[in-house]
Amino acid sequence: MSQDQVLTGGFAAPPQEAARAFRAALEAMARPGRVQVLTGTEPPEPLSVAAGTLLLTLCDTTTPVHLAPSHDSAAVRGWIAFHCGAPVVSAAEAAFAVGTWDALQPVSRFAIGTADYPDRSATLIVETEGMAPPNAVLRGPGIECSHPARLPEIAAFVANRAGFPLGFDCYFCAGSEVIGLPRSTLVEAL
Repeated sequence: MSQDQVLTGGFAAPPQEAARAFRAALEAMARPGRVQVLTGTEPPEPLSVAAGTLLLTLCDTTTPVHLAPSHDSAAVRGWIAFHCGAPVVSAAEAAFAVGTWDALQPVSRFAIGTADYPDRSATLIVETEGMAPPNAVLRGPGIECSHPARLPEIAAFVANRAGFPLGFDCYFCAGSEVIGLPRSTLVEAL
């Protein structure tokens, strides 16, 4: 990756675009399973637009990021270093982790918080191929009755919810689309 490619692809109007992206990221977590659109960045492959936008919106020099093998490249490291300065760390130290679901395994190595500080857990930014067809039903806070969703598996999210208030949170990204799945959400197979 050339120096020009590392320096490009960030927000053109950072205050406005970051504010819109932050609102969409909050909406995704507040309304699990509902698709939000995140735009404004052009990250290097294999990062999707949604994943790149989340990283630039939620991460800074104090936010450790883990890159799964599917996303750990010089291009991605350089882009993150220039645009948000987030340190790239091991899975156990990460506040955020990005990659495909398979590459992020085992998820048990990510922080789930402690009884005193359940907020000290990891958020996984999971790259997916799409949001359809649904294979799960979501219930819980932020969902009126139930909501369908496409998840990479069901068992891991059932187990994650069983440990509430501890656990990890997830964003699922495909292109410019994102859905949130907080640890408080009940997940059942469709």
